[in-house]
Amino acid sequence: MAERILVVDDEKIIRESLSFVLKKEGYQVEEAANGKEALATQESRPFDIVISDIEMPEMRGMELLEHITKRTPQTFVIMITAFASIETAVAALRKGAYDYVLKPLDFDDILHRIKRLLDHRALSLENSLLRQEINRTYDFDQIIGQSQSMKNIFQIIRRVAASEGTVLITGKSGTGKELVARAIHYNSKRKLKRFMPINCGAIVETLFESELFGHKKGSFTGAASDKEGLFKAADGGSVFLDEVSEIPLHLQVKLLRAIEQKEVIPVGYTDPVSIDLRIIAATNRDLRVEVENGKFREDLFYRLNVVEVDLPSLTERKEDVPLLCQHFLEIYRKSMGRLIQGFTNEAMNAMIQYQWKGEVRELQNVVERAVIFCDKEYIGLEHLPEYFRQVSAHGSAIVPGGQQTLRDAVKAFERTHIEQVLVQHERNKEATAQALGVSLSSLYRKMEELEIPTR
Repeated sequence: MAERILVVDDEKIIRESLSFVLKKEGYQVEEAANGKEALATQESRPFDIVISDIEMPEMRGMELLEHITKRTPQTFVIMITAFASIETAVAALRKGAYDYVLKPLDFDDILHRIKRLLDHRALSLENSLLRQEINRTYDFDQIIGQSQSMKNIFQIIRRVAASEGTVLITGKSGTGKELVARAIHYNSKRKLKRFMPINCGAIVETLFESELFGHKKGSFTGAASDKEGLFKAADGGSVFLDEVSEIPLHLQVKLLRAIEQKEVIPVGYTDPVSIDLRIIAATNRDLRVEVENGKFREDLFYRLNVVEVDLPSLTERKEDVPLLCQHFLEIYRKSMGRLIQGFTNEAMNAMIQYQWKGEVRELQNVVERAVIFCDKEYIGLEHLPEYFRQVSAHGSAIVPGGQQTLRDAVKAFERTHIEQVLVQHERNKEATAQALGVSLSSLYRKMEELEIPTR
């Protein structure tokens, strides 16, 4: 849709000439002979741009500018002024005008200024939407969990996000270490700068130093040009060193220097390059054991481990499994255009009892597969992989050694069943209570007891 522009000037020939030029360029243009008329038109349906003379009867341009900037701040104002009143134009800029043009009007210059303004507005809007998307995507609501162990993790993340300390995230593969790292970055003061994830296990050892710190042209075979390292590319932001235990021992001292001195020396250079970034590291190994075995530097370990965030496995937070299942179901049924409502009690019970060796990543894959194969309203046991059905046939074989108490099993079933009925009734509490055969107050008490979100 073409941008809407309002031209305001008491001189008819200027007003009509400028309107004619703008319409030829494809803009939707309206006219007003004075500030009072312009304000009434603007308030009925705000314009993208208002081009206004400063000296007019009824209401001067400066007064019109003040009204527009207060009532419709997303409208850009360009002031028209004679050379003699250039100081007034400067004052208009201070009060919120985007630009000013001098009489006699140069229409080509005005068109250029409008194009520049619209490009600026589009970029500002894009940045604003990007920031909103970043905050929405990486806020704490996207890290799924209502268990006490996850509540403790949330508290740690909030505290560490506000600091500048290095962070070491530990936990089994698939527990969501990068998601936590992103949450820390995008809730810190560095959130508008780059978040640079680096898988240390995927970098060839001979190129490790070059990848992280950069190199000079001709410094080694294949160095055809200067290269800015990943650390410098993330300047002002955060670097996430995933699988940090894979960094070669002889390069760990250089990483330590980069952290402590806040500078790196690219391959082939002699002078250090300053960097300003935060280091967030992650590992699925016990670095204390790696230190004891001489595979990881002790001084680097302590420098990375200012704050440790140890992510619990799904075995330690089984009560979060229904929430995770529902979360991934929402994602995949939308992306695949499916009308699946939820899981059957039998399928959900199997998901809760299963020992997730691949953690959240494995659970996500199982839900995605189930959505692909499900042709019913609810995902049943038959839609899960074969090993779920085999294990389910032997009852407690899902949980080796019978690790779940009867009380925990009952609570898990109650939570699953209530969640299913809530989804079935679109989270309408009154309808859910009626379907469950309990009072509304009893449902709320039970949801609070089972830590089911009431929103």
